[in-house]
Parts: sequence; structure tokens; C-alpha cells
Amino acid sequence: MSERNKNATVQPRKVSNAQKLPGAESTKAQTKKKEEKKAMDKGDGLDRGKKSKPSDQLKLTEAELKENITKVLNTHNPHAPQNIVRFNYKEGVYQRVSVDHTAILFEMESNIVYQDSEEGRRLMLKQGLIKENEETDTAAESDEDRMKTPATPVEDGGEVEEAEEEDRPDSVASKADKKGVKLGNFFHFTDRATQTLNNPPRQINCQTAPPPRSIFSATANQWQIYDAYCEELQKQEKQKATLLKKETDKSKKGVLVTETQSTDLTEVAKETKILERMVHQNTFDEIAQDFKYFEDPSDKFRGQEGTLLPLWTFQHEETRGLSVTALCWNSKYQDLFAVGMGSYDFCKQGRGMIVFYSLKNSSFPEYVFPTTSGVQCLDIHPQHFYLTVVGFYDGCVAVYNLKKKSLEPVCKGTPKTSLLTNPVWQVRWQNDDIDNNHNFFSVSADSRVVSWTLIKHELISTETIRLSVNGGLSNVPDDEQLVNISGGTSLDFHKQTDHLFLVGTEQGKIHKCSIHYSSKFLKTYNAHNSAVYTVKWNHFHPRVFISCSADWTVKIWDDTIKVPVFTFDLMSAIGDVAWAPYSSTIFAAVTIDGIVRVFDLSINKYEAICQQLVVAKKKTKLTHIEFNPVHPVIIVGDDQGLVSSFKLSPNLRKTPKVQRGQELTLDPEAEVTKMEHILSWLSDIE
Repeated sequence: MSERNKNATVQPRKVSNAQKLPGAESTKAQTKKKEEKKAMDKGDGLDRGKKSKPSDQLKLTEAELKENITKVLNTHNPHAPQNIVRFNYKEGVYQRVSVDHTAILFEMESNIVYQDSEEGRRLMLKQGLIKENEETDTAAESDEDRMKTPATPVEDGGEVEEAEEEDRPDSVASKADKKGVKLGNFFHFTDRATQTLNNPPRQINCQTAPPPRSIFSATANQWQIYDAYCEELQKQEKQKATLLKKETDKSKKGVLVTETQSTDLTEVAKETKILERMVHQNTFDEIAQDFKYFEDPSDKFRGQEGTLLPLWTFQHEETRGLSVTALCWNSKYQDLFAVGMGSYDFCKQGRGMIVFYSLKNSSFPEYVFPTTSGVQCLDIHPQHFYLTVVGFYDGCVAVYNLKKKSLEPVCKGTPKTSLLTNPVWQVRWQNDDIDNNHNFFSVSADSRVVSWTLIKHELISTETIRLSVNGGLSNVPDDEQLVNISGGTSLDFHKQTDHLFLVGTEQGKIHKCSIHYSSKFLKTYNAHNSAVYTVKWNHFHPRVFISCSADWTVKIWDDTIKVPVFTFDLMSAIGDVAWAPYSSTIFAAVTIDGIVRVFDLSINKYEAICQQLVVAKKKTKLTHIEFNPVHPVIIVGDDQGLVSSFKLSPNLRKTPKVQRGQELTLDPEAEVTKMEHILSWLSDIE
């Protein structure tokens, strides 16, 4: 028995006029029963209609009755989970499992049998709905005879059953009679199908034992991550050291010792260095002659403008890929300067280097100190010329001693023992304290100005002031003060008053502070619209300082006025600015487009008297500039690790005339008077 026959209902077969069978008279009783049932149903409906409405039934207005309420049904089960995943061992990844949204509301097994089937006839015969002779007649009747039976109405007490259906012009029987088409039986059918051999699917599976699993949970903070990195680096360094020892031991074993006495190279190191410098000066004799004697005679025809004469360039092979992040001249040896190597790209931080060059030998550096972190700033002690303090990107500070032969710093302050947690942007030496201990100050991006004291090869840190947007050091907890902090970017101490210093911030503000009064800023200047890269006091005038920022401006300030005295827009981001040590009105600035600009306020208060491109490549950006304290030379560093030196033409270094036999000495009072004259001229204009 087919599935279709199993799902059919057992009902008396309705025979229309077009399909009248020989046993049609036996169905009259069935039609009467149906009519009686319909009548009873109609009566019940009338009785139900006569019932009164319940008392608590809700009464609706006409507008509410006419209102259409739309309900949207979808096929998604809201209770079905959406984030079930299972691990696929074949692919090695977690895959999302599709969820079945079918919801079964009612399910019941059916026992209905199609009435024209053999089983249906037996049940009807057993129930007495049809007689035995009628059952045999209907079974013997063929489909072809049924289709040929004329369509005559079935009479039953003057009533015609289903006459309306057969009288319709669009009925199937009427269409068949009109066209003369022989219709097939829609109820008795035969399934026709062909069966072929289906090859069974074959699969090759490989199942392995799943990896062991365990539940692990832990918390980690910035310090733990940093400690883990430090431990890993120490392990790697130890492994490298052991490998180098093994290689050296093998080489020593393989080499035959032919000489019992070896010459000590340290005994002739000084002589070899002198010979190297002599060879270098012979090689670059023209540049050495220009450095000593050349004075550009064309300045007489340029009026007030000047030029820069290129001298030596300094670059070490091991500094490739690093940028010049700091420059500083030695106060005792005027030909020696230090260069800090690192990177200003925070996504490409790595190693760093401290290199010391001399103008007497540009081919090779005098000292090289490799570092594990990028160098961001450095400063050479003004009295103890062999001490150099360095600030790193990882928040550490270290002191190097040139007298020591070791490449490691004398002492180092790490974030574990200090308050620093961000890059150190500026370090500055200060005078020794009462106990003759060396000390210096640092400012970092975590908004803290810290005082460091060197005591027996140890650095002791003390927080001097914490920068904030509102100003001053407050007693608010660290968790609540994170929103109010202002990261420091630059620092400089007053030339005459030791306890006064200026701090530039990332928000573009400049704070005037004092070591003795650390609870509040002495004064705050809304200097720039972006981070302050450099802030420096004038070498001669006690009230004047200069600042530069990424907002393309250089500004000169009087600390008694909160408005800048001069503002110069250089049309490009500025890397650094520096005062000239021989004049109170001359300063120079470098921009990222590779141009050096020199200004002299006593000559031109609006434009630069020298504007010169000093790098050949357009992609090279200038980062720092420094004046030599004695010679008319400037050094410029770029982001390619190259340091270039230039000699200032006579128009860029106006010095007082002296008679023969007299030494050239600067008059600080005359320089202060010159700057005061410029400030008074500006006040008269306003």
C-alpha cells in the first residue's frame, strides 16, 4: 500500500452525475444522513447565536474594530541557540553548528485508509457501508467504463446532489465532453520507476586521538608582561653567549700558538688614533681648510642673507634603519658630540644606539654604546664631561661613563624601581647637591617630572611634580587622575636660576615650574595647538624662551606675558629649534621637508635670513639641530641616521669687531640689551 493511500480518509465515496455507478441507489441513504447532519449543525449554530454575550466581554469602538493588526511570523526559533561551535579536528579550527529552527507543535500517528484501496473496501464491507455484490461490481469495473458513463443526474427524492458542481462551465467533466477528451482516473494510479545499481559511497577516514585539554585561567598586567619579555631576552642573551664561547673555544683549539708573547694593542691605541686622524685630515683636507679659514665673500653682495657651507657627514654602518633622536655637544671638548639613535615610529620600536663623533674624524665614531631599547634623549654633564645620561623608549634612564671600558651603563633606573612607565622625552643635568651627588631631571609621557640622584652607582628617584590639565600636583588617587594627566614632551632649566624650569606637554601647553614649589604651576601658557616638541630658555635674556610644535609654528615668549612675542609659521611640521650660543637674537629651526631656517631678530623680525635645503632625498625628514658652543658650526640629524655639519656664513654670525691681539669675548649685558631693545620696539608697536 502506497503512502498516499495510507494518509487518505475513510469516507463514503461521492459519485457525481458524470460518474454514476451501477450501485448508486445505495448511496441515497448516505446523502440523507449528510443532509440531516448539516441541518443539525445549522440548528446548533442558531442556538449558539441566541446565547447572550458574557458580562465581562470587552467592548470595542468602530475604529478599533476596523483597525488592522498585523502580526509577522517568521521561521526562526527565538529559543534556538546561535553560538554553538564544535572543534573540527580535520581543519583544526572551531566551526559554527547550524541550528534547526523547526518547532513541532502537534504530532500524531494516523490510521486513516484511502476508501478506494483494497483495505478500504474491506473495512467498508465489514462496517456494512456497502454490500458484497456492490463491492465485487465496483472492483470489476474498469476505469475506461467509468469514463464512458454518461453524465445524468442522481435522483433522490427530487433533490440533486452536487448539481452545482457539475453544472459549472469550467468543470473538468464539461470540458472533457465538449472537447471529446478521454480523462484519466486521478485516484487510481500506478507508480512507474526504474531502478539502477547505485555504487555505495566509499570514504577513507583517519581518526587520531584528540590533544589533551586543560582549563587554565590567570590575570596579567603590564608589569608581568614586561618581566616576561625581560626574562626571555636574558635567556636569549645567555644562549648567544654560550654559543660564542663554544665557537671561540673551538677556534682556539684549532689555531696553533706560534708566539709566546703577545703585544697589547691598548699600549698603542692612542698612537693609532692619532695616525688615523692624520690620515683623515689628509683625505678631507679641503673640508678642513674650509672649516678653519673659509669665509664666504658673496655675503657682501647678498645684503642681510646668509648661507650654509656643507662640511662633514657622520654615519655609522650599524645605525642603518635608526633615526637621530638626540644631539648634544661636549662642553669641554668642543669637537666631540653625542648622537642618540632610536625611532619616532612607535610601531617599529626596537634596538637603539649611542654614538660619539668628533670633527677630527668623521669616518668612524669615537665611542659606540648599543642599547636594547630606542634612545629618545640624552644630555652630557656640563662639568663632568665624561658622564652622559640617556632616556629610553621603555621608560628607563641610564648613566654612561666614557672613562669606563665597559659598554654597559654605570647605573640604570628601570620601571621597577622608578615611577616611569612611558617613554622618557627629555633629560637634563643639574648642579650637584650638598653631598656632591650627581643629579638630573627627566620628563616622560606619564606626566611625571622625576628627580634622579646618583649615589654609589645607584639611581634614587623622587617625583618632583605631576603634570595635569588643571595644573599642579594633587592628592587624587592614580586611578582617578589618569583622565586628568598631561604627558610631558620637553624640559629645560633656566640658565641663571637653577630651581626654575619649563615643561612642554602633549596638549600644547607650557608650564613654568619650580623645584621648591611643586604643588602648583607658577604659570601656564596656552602655547600651541599640538604637542610641544622643544622648549628652551635664551642663553642671555632671563625672561625669554622659545618653543616649537607640530602645528608648524615657532614662538618666542616673555615669561611675564601669556601671549607670544613673535610667531613664525614655517609651513611644515617642525622637528627642533635651538638658540645660538653667541647671540641672543639668533635661532635656527629644522622642518620635516629637509630645510634649515636661520633667524636673526635684530636684522629681520618677520622672515628667515637663511632658508636652505640640506638633504637631497625628498623622503628624508630633519629631526634635530644643535649649535656648536665655540665654532660657527651646526649639526643636523635626520630620520635616516645621518648627521650633517654646516658652517655658518658671516651674515649668520654677527659678532662684535675686535682689535688685533685681543680675544673675542661675548658681552652678556650687550646681548640682553639687544633683546630688550627688540621687546621694547614690539611693545611700542602694540
